[in-house]
Amino acid sequence: MKTRITVVRKACHADLQRAHWNYQRFPKGGPCGLVEEGQSWLIDGWPDMPDGFPCNSAWADIRDDVATVAFGGSQPWMAGDGVAMTCCNDGFRPVSFLVERVDEGEE
Repeated sequence: MKTRITVVRKACHADLQRAHWNYQRFPKGGPCGLVEEGQSWLIDGWPDMPDGFPCNSAWADIRDDVATVAFGGSQPWMAGDGVAMTCCNDGFRPVSFLVERVDEGEE
């Protein structure tokens, strides 16, 4: 079964960045610069990270939720079956991802 991961929101906790971000080492703060809202990846197989997915850390954070959906599960609090809302654990600039099971022909 195929699974789609879509970036639905990029957040930025500017107050936390102002207080704790290492601007000397990483001069550019702000939201995550690796993904854009609306960007998506299709997974056709497991357990490999999808081609072009830009962040190993985010993949490590979301892959359990991706596996749940890919193998037929759902998050019970979601409005539909075969979907999950998950995010990376970056405390300064988290990214929220929608994970959806994709039926053949819906790609």
